[in-house]
Amino acid sequence: MIAEKLISSILSPLMTSDSGADALTMMNVFRVKHLPIVNNEQLLGTISEKDILNQDTKEPIGSYDLTLDHAHSKKNDHLFEIMSKLAENKLTVIPVIDHQENYLGLITQDDLIQYYGNSFSFREPGSIIVITTSKKQYSLAEISRIVEGENGIILSSFITKEEDSEELLITLKLNSNDIQRVIAALERYEYNIKASFTKASNYDDLQGRYDLLMTYLDV
Repeated sequence: MIAEKLISSILSPLMTSDSGADALTMMNVFRVKHLPIVNNEQLLGTISEKDILNQDTKEPIGSYDLTLDHAHSKKNDHLFEIMSKLAENKLTVIPVIDHQENYLGLITQDDLIQYYGNSFSFREPGSIIVITTSKKQYSLAEISRIVEGENGIILSSFITKEEDSEELLITLKLNSNDIQRVIAALERYEYNIKASFTKASNYDDLQGRYDLLMTYLDV
């Protein structure tokens, strides 16, 4: 999936003539803390809620003395690159530009969450196992072999790492809710089972998985 396929169809950028109050209203309605500012087709940068609150909200944002965030995605950037930029710059939205650097639209965190929520691995019934192991001992090939040895299939996996730690946190989505044999097999190979989930994830669960992935991309 690339950036131009994930552009929001409902959220518009700010114009320099919009007031700070208008910008805050839009952010509140769409549950974001950032919005890009565009002059015709030119992307000027991205303004934050915090920046606006430090100004006179009755004045147009074009009159503000700001240092705007200039992070953006190109229209052909891959999904993982988009998420990495969001995490690195701590943004809730990221603008998308074309090869001529014209503004095309923006992508929100919710857009990405919805994409993952509708993807194959999340929609398929199954369970989640979270295991820990050291970075030196990590082998997805070995983990897959153990799972498949118990007639399981890994539909997706995420890896996160705590800062200043050699321990990896591995989240596995499996194709079955019957995971006790898989858990026992992983424990025999000295993998620590940190958590397991056998019910369908709700939105908060999905947000949590997304946050873990964003943390990993920001490491």
